[in-house]
Amino acid sequence: MKTIKSILIAATLIGASLMSTLSAQEAQPAKHEFQVAKGDSVMIKRECLKYSTGEKPSVWVWDKVHTVRQLGTKKYPDGVLLMNIYSWICDTCLIEVNGYAKEAAAKAAEEQAEERAAWEAAQKAAKEEEQRVEAEQKAAEEQAAAEAAAVAAAEQAAAEQAKQDSIKSEQKFKHNYDRFTIGARGGASALMHHAEMGNWTCGGDAVLDLQYAHYWAKDGRPVDLGIIVGLGIGYHQSGLAKDSDHTEFDRTAGTSNVHYTVDVQNVKETDHQLQLEVPLMFSLIHDNGLFFNIGPKFMIPVYTPYKQTVDQNDTHVSAVFEETGVTVIDQTLTGKYTGQQPEEKNGIQFNINVMLTAEIGYEWVLKSGNSLGLGAYANYSVYNSFKNTPNTEGLFNLTAPTDDSVAKLDVLSATHAYADKLGYFDAGIKLAYHFNFPKKKQFKNSKLF
Repeated sequence: MKTIKSILIAATLIGASLMSTLSAQEAQPAKHEFQVAKGDSVMIKRECLKYSTGEKPSVWVWDKVHTVRQLGTKKYPDGVLLMNIYSWICDTCLIEVNGYAKEAAAKAAEEQAEERAAWEAAQKAAKEEEQRVEAEQKAAEEQAAAEAAAVAAAEQAAAEQAKQDSIKSEQKFKHNYDRFTIGARGGASALMHHAEMGNWTCGGDAVLDLQYAHYWAKDGRPVDLGIIVGLGIGYHQSGLAKDSDHTEFDRTAGTSNVHYTVDVQNVKETDHQLQLEVPLMFSLIHDNGLFFNIGPKFMIPVYTPYKQTVDQNDTHVSAVFEETGVTVIDQTLTGKYTGQQPEEKNGIQFNINVMLTAEIGYEWVLKSGNSLGLGAYANYSVYNSFKNTPNTEGLFNLTAPTDDSVAKLDVLSATHAYADKLGYFDAGIKLAYHFNFPKKKQFKNSKLF
C-alpha cells in the first residue's frame, strides 16, 4: 500500500514536471541552431548586442518575430537582412520560430509593442506636459515682466506728470513784482529845425537810463501790466547847413544912413546838447519774454554848446553911405568878417520837449532771477517850448561905426538866427539789466514765471 502511494506521488511529480516543461517551451521560442532560409520567421537573440554594421539594436527588435528578406552579401557573407529593420545581422544571432512558440512570441511581441507604445505615449504625454508647463511658465514670466514694465512705465509717467503739474502749478502762480533797471541806449538823433534855410542833418545820442517799474501779474493771464518812471541823462548832437546867405539891412552912422549888404557861403553848425529825460510809460511783458513800452517822456536840455564854421574867403560886407554915395567893401571901419567864430553859448536853456516814446524787444530771465533785455527804441517830439524870432538881418549882427569906434560885426548861432521852432527825435538800440523784486523764476519751457 505504501509502495503504491509512493508510485502515485512520483507519477504526479513527473507529470507536473512535464507540464511545466511544455508550458515553458510554448512561452519561449526554440533556441537551437538551424539553417536560415529566405522567408523564415525568426527572432533575434537577446545576447546579440550589435548588428553586422556595429550599431546597437533598438529595444523593440527583441521578442518580435521578423521575416528573412535576403541572405548574404559581398560585404556581409554571413549576414541576414530582416524586413522592417533593413540592417544586416549575423545568422548566429537568430533563432527559428515555429508553431505554438511562434504564436506565443508574436503575442509577447505584440504585448511588448503595446507596452512600448503605451510607454512611448506616456513619455510623449509627459514631454508634452513638460513643454506645456514650460510654455505656461514662460508665458507667466513674460506676462509678469510685461506687467512689471507697465507698472514701472505707469510710475514713471505718474512721476513725470506730477513733476509737470508741479512746474505748471508754479508757472501759473503769479505775483506782483517791482524792478529797478539800469539801461544804456544809443542811436541816431536830430533837432528838427523849422527854418527856411538849408538842410538839418542827423547826429547821434547816448543815454543812461535809471528806471523803476511796478508790474501787476495775474494767474492765467500771459501778460504782465506795469508802469515805468525814472530819469535819463544823455548827450545829443546834430547839425544844419546852408550853402549861401545874402542879407541887406540899414544902420545909422552919425547923420548918415548906411545900407549894408552881407554875403556868406558854406555855413555849417553843430548843436550839442546835454539833456535830462523823465519817462512815464506803460509796459507790457509777455510770458514768452517779449516786452513793449509806450508813453510820454519829458526832455529838458540843460547844456547847449554849439560850433559853427563859415567860409572866410567867401564872406563879404559892403557899406553904402547914402548921404555921400561912398561904397566901402570889407573895411574894418565899416565892418569886416575876420574869421572870428561865434562864442559857444553854454548857458542853460529850459526848452521843454514832450515826446512820445516807444520801446520793443525781448528779455531773458537769468539764473539769478534778474533779467537782461535787448530792444529798439524811438522818441519823437510832439511839443517843444523853443520859440524864437529869426533874425531878419541873417547870420550877422552889425553895429554901425561912431566917431569914437569902428563897426562891430557879431556872428550869430545859425539855429537862433534862422529857426523859429525846434523839434527832436532819436531812434536806436537799448540794452537793459533788470533787478527784479521778488526774483523771477526760470523754467525750461517758460522764460518768465
